[in-house]
Amino acid sequence: MPVHLTAAGVGLVLDETDGRVLHWGRALSEATAQTLGDAVAGTSLLPLNAQVHQGRPGLMGHRAGTAWSPSFTHHRTVHTDGRRVTVHAEDPHSRLEWRAELELTASGLLRLRHGLRNTGTDPYQVDELTPVLPISSRAVEAMDFTGRWAKERQPQRHPLRHGTYLRESRRGRPGHDSPYLMSAGTPGFGWDDGEVWSVHLAWSGNQRYYAERMPSNGCVIGTGELLLPGECALAPGEEYVTPWLCAAYSATGLNGITPRFHDWLRSRAHHPDPGARPRPVVLNNWEATYFDHDPQRLMPLVERAAEVGVERFVLDDGWFLGRRDDTAGLGDWYVDPDVWPDGLDPLIRHVRAHGMEFGLWCEPEMVNPDSRLLREHPDWALHAADRLPPDWRNQQVLDLCRPEAYAYLLERFDTLLSTYDIAYLKWDHNRDLVEPGHAGRAAVRAQTAAAYGLLDELRRRHPGVEIESCASGGGRIDLGILERTDRVWTSDCNDALERQEIQRGTNLLLPLELTGAHVGPTTCHSTGRTHPLAFRAATALFGHFGIEWDITAATAAERVELAAWVAEYKRHRTLLHTGRLLRHETPEDDAASLTAVVAPDGSEALLSYVQLTATRAETPARARFTGLDPEGLYRLTPVGPQASASSGGLHRAPLRYPDRAEVTGEFLAHIGLELPRPHPESALVLHAVRIH
Repeated sequence: MPVHLTAAGVGLVLDETDGRVLHWGRALSEATAQTLGDAVAGTSLLPLNAQVHQGRPGLMGHRAGTAWSPSFTHHRTVHTDGRRVTVHAEDPHSRLEWRAELELTASGLLRLRHGLRNTGTDPYQVDELTPVLPISSRAVEAMDFTGRWAKERQPQRHPLRHGTYLRESRRGRPGHDSPYLMSAGTPGFGWDDGEVWSVHLAWSGNQRYYAERMPSNGCVIGTGELLLPGECALAPGEEYVTPWLCAAYSATGLNGITPRFHDWLRSRAHHPDPGARPRPVVLNNWEATYFDHDPQRLMPLVERAAEVGVERFVLDDGWFLGRRDDTAGLGDWYVDPDVWPDGLDPLIRHVRAHGMEFGLWCEPEMVNPDSRLLREHPDWALHAADRLPPDWRNQQVLDLCRPEAYAYLLERFDTLLSTYDIAYLKWDHNRDLVEPGHAGRAAVRAQTAAAYGLLDELRRRHPGVEIESCASGGGRIDLGILERTDRVWTSDCNDALERQEIQRGTNLLLPLELTGAHVGPTTCHSTGRTHPLAFRAATALFGHFGIEWDITAATAAERVELAAWVAEYKRHRTLLHTGRLLRHETPEDDAASLTAVVAPDGSEALLSYVQLTATRAETPARARFTGLDPEGLYRLTPVGPQASASSGGLHRAPLRYPDRAEVTGEFLAHIGLELPRPHPESALVLHAVRIH
């Protein structure tokens, strides 16, 4: 009898006898689900050559060259409740036990992981164990992401033909070019249209994603940990458990994928609660002062921050021993008395006296060769041979697999958090893992687990401290690191134009409250582009809002305008951080970007129209926004001090309407707003409030 799980319009049907997936996709009636066993061949959760599977096997491994083709029998399916299923099986010949755990969450997100236990008396080498799920043969187009530093999560599309489309990350972290979310869908699937099947790996180490179409026209999509040679040798009785594969199905395009992830993330007990503790406005000093920690620079910055409404002041790189630039000091996690002779207390007192929390930058997993730590312990860096790997940003990776190195970091940061009134850590990770070895063996998996353990223990000891995951910007963004951090630094690029697409890709997976978005300097340090404050602030509004700009050098008028945007963020942050996020296409999708955040009850929404480049048409296409109550009457008012074309290009409510227009949700979804021809690189934000 098939096992049938259903939630939020998604259905999963398993064959109870052997755990084959008979269906994953649109929810089915119970009557239909119970007929699938006789009508559908199904796909194994663990495809193997012994099943006459001619595609990529889900398990690759051996026992000193033998037991390389396992065949699991004696299946047992445990249906624990209406949301979870566990499948158990064993192979007495290969002396292996396998289990698959599946959970269909209330939001329709499917989570899957495998466990493999060695029941033999000699080691079993696991080369690959990758969970997969079947997708419809209608899925003929794949989409994933690529990128580089300061330009992360750029979408790319490919036809899904016969064969395997494979993406791998061997950086020891997901990387700026991470696949991030691999999707397969019907032809031309977009934000509002098409069937889509998507997977994400909740893991911060090496990764493998693939989609495969067999000549039989069977299709699968999967993701798992990429294991380096010899990295996972199971001793007798030992078990390897894969990271969670997180999978989402939508019948309504990518906008149907997003709430699967967002709603599940928001349901977690440790997720930031915007009602109990609104996400504070952040100011980070990095692009204001870089390594210059002169109190004569920082104290006025604190004062200006408080004046514009900042609620958390973060001191970035440069506070610890010998850290005058990026060539030295990493690893020596003691406050430098040459810079801070009285410790950090004077700065923290100044921050607290101005009504703000204090945050601190750190990079615990890295070490400079020019540091006291590595001079005293030259063997504490990850290395594959009798040499250090090539330097990257003048640094090496500290070997957290060494108990003494792990203990050193735990003591240092436990002491710092106990000594100082620190509410927030910006936890950076500025290089890939190259030749990542411990005791002669590959160690990405062990290093990642140790980093998780360190974060978990610090959180246990200091539960009130929030932690941001940063990795040269957005180089380590995944649902594994987010189980032990409170937000991510989306990108080192604060260019508002670049940020539009970076944030668009990032927020496909993550809700706005988890993604740091800051107002950068007038001229961006990473691109050289110059943007008006209105465009920079309207872009940062759609995230966890902050500032990364030397506002002591800003004009009085700029500070007044910035304070107005800070006030707008505070006014709307509950909506932004609880509402449903929707993106929309336009006829010139490369020229404009449309976003809506709609309250759960449809009572209000924030609507954003961003002109990326000049329009080809004389008049822009009408801007349509879905997700609002079709029968509701909404009053639209502009958000922010967008008073003139010079401050952003878009300066009025919709053309032909006064500043307080009234339209229905049906009008917004099917007819759309007629807008004035905007300047390139400008934004209009509207607040829609249901009045009837």
